[in-house]
Amino acid sequence: MATESSSKSRPEISTFKGQDRALRAGRLGTGGLLLSVLAATAPLMVVAGVMPTTFAVMGIVGQPLLYVVLGVVLVLFSVGYAEMSRHVHNAGAFYAYISRGLGGTAGASAALVALVAYNALQVGIYGIFGFEVSGLFATYADLSVAWWIPALVAALVVGALGWLKIDVNARVLGVLLVVEVALVVIFDVAAVADPAAQGLSLHAFNPDTLSGAGVGTALCFCIAAFLGFEQAPVYAEETSRPHILVPRVMFLAVGGVAVFFALSSWALTVATGPSAVVAESQKQSAGLLFGLTESRLGGTFTDVLHVLFVTGMFAAMLSFHNVVARYAFAMGREGLLPAAFGRTNSASGAPGTGSLLQTAVSVVVVVVFAIADDKPTGDPTVPVLHLFTWFGNIGSLGVILLMAAASASVIAFFVRRGAAGAQAWRLVTSALAGIALLVIAVYTVKDFDVLVGAGPGSSLSWVLPGIIGLAVVVGLAQGLLLRARRPEAHARIGLGNEAFQLEKAAGEAS
Repeated sequence: MATESSSKSRPEISTFKGQDRALRAGRLGTGGLLLSVLAATAPLMVVAGVMPTTFAVMGIVGQPLLYVVLGVVLVLFSVGYAEMSRHVHNAGAFYAYISRGLGGTAGASAALVALVAYNALQVGIYGIFGFEVSGLFATYADLSVAWWIPALVAALVVGALGWLKIDVNARVLGVLLVVEVALVVIFDVAAVADPAAQGLSLHAFNPDTLSGAGVGTALCFCIAAFLGFEQAPVYAEETSRPHILVPRVMFLAVGGVAVFFALSSWALTVATGPSAVVAESQKQSAGLLFGLTESRLGGTFTDVLHVLFVTGMFAAMLSFHNVVARYAFAMGREGLLPAAFGRTNSASGAPGTGSLLQTAVSVVVVVVFAIADDKPTGDPTVPVLHLFTWFGNIGSLGVILLMAAASASVIAFFVRRGAAGAQAWRLVTSALAGIALLVIAVYTVKDFDVLVGAGPGSSLSWVLPGIIGLAVVVGLAQGLLLRARRPEAHARIGLGNEAFQLEKAAGEAS
């Protein structure tokens, strides 16, 4: 069966049907892969945007503890996910894993969900990016620039970078990420050195701070900060030792993100005082971090922080763009998208058609929101409140469901291979993680109106998550249709370049 094909010994992935059927191997080492993955987490955007929003909307002081809890859940998820990465090397990571465990039809559904979810995550950032760049022009150049102009320029620049070699992208992401993290660490140290009146209080790590009805929704806010670590297997074909590098990077990423965000959110509570952090977040919103750095580190540091806030968002957009392009490539290679998507750029080895698709989607969505906002009475915060929050939460819901399905597929994969006993502890961790992720997904759907800032009776509370539901159904229909009409293509779902290697071997044998 195709879902049980072993990958223990495979030829070089770039030798069959020309270089254009496979991504170029050996382009990324541990450092490059880690930086490419972590860039998607946009640490400064999380600290300056997500954290104050969570404090303000949920009123929960124990946000630092939530990052610890989610870190544990995602480490449990990573145990089985990382083991799966040793057996399956495919740019369509989530859907490849799901198809190898739960079958090609489920894989086809997961592929479409992944394509929609990561597109949504990437496109949503253009809203807050354009809004912030527009604000920088107004503040430092006294120029009035519509938010959609820098957003469209960024989309074109990201698209151009998506055509370059992945190692070039990794260097761009690496520089932006390292500087961004360094500035947040400087703030953390300054906050600890100059705490508010309550001193170095550890109250935010007290479990009592998580009591209340808003905990489930707060988990939905916080888990979005981790999105990116699960992308490591997407680049498996572009590393020289995927069975070693991918698991290593996943654990480094999820562990590093959990510690970094737990400490940074704690630093916010220390700088304002645990008893005041909710009220200050409600008052200042995304300006909370910048106000705290202004008083402790001065105006110049805060100005640099504003600029890095923007470049960090750009890095996240580029990271998600690369992931979408590789999913499109994998789907094109396996018949889930037109064959043109399953080809790489002959000069750089990048998935050029997938990159063009993602760029086109970004431009169209930004233009639509620009037209909707181009009214004398229009709300200037539309790009943030609508484009960013709507699309960001759609994407988050999709990835949470993919992680839950991947947890189930890990169990099914090793049970089918007769390795349940040998992998027992990994199957247990996958089951625990899958249950926890499903609980978070339920809260995400239940409280979607809160997440997107809509009223309790708003149609958005079911229309927006319904986009992911529609992707699930359409993907299942495509998988069933493919199984009926092209069973040989259906059998290749999730095999990636391995399927073509098997065909080559069969051709040589005959």
